[in-house]
Amino acid sequence: MPDPNIPAPQPDSPRPDPNEKLVTIFDTEQETEAVVVKGLLESAGIDVDLKSIDAVQETFPGVGGSIILVREEDAPEAQKIIEAYRKLPPLGDEDDTAEIIG
Repeated sequence: MPDPNIPAPQPDSPRPDPNEKLVTIFDTEQETEAVVVKGLLESAGIDVDLKSIDAVQETFPGVGGSIILVREEDAPEAQKIIEAYRKLPPLGDEDDTAEIIG
């Protein structure tokens, strides 16, 4: 019998209920970019479902990527966060490096 004083383990990150209406808010071929956007949305309190889209590479080379789904009611806020993210300069830009080096 579980000890009532010990809380039940919680999932690492909450995911939307699969029975809720989810909308695709972001897609990319770069898994790392999807992880960054997922983190931004989760830090804003938006539950995210990250799905990988993989095609058979022998048949469809280079096809694949990731999509991010959110609850329909969270979509407007998620879109604002993603738009702000897209306006940021890319990391490793040569101009940034020159400024750092001096």
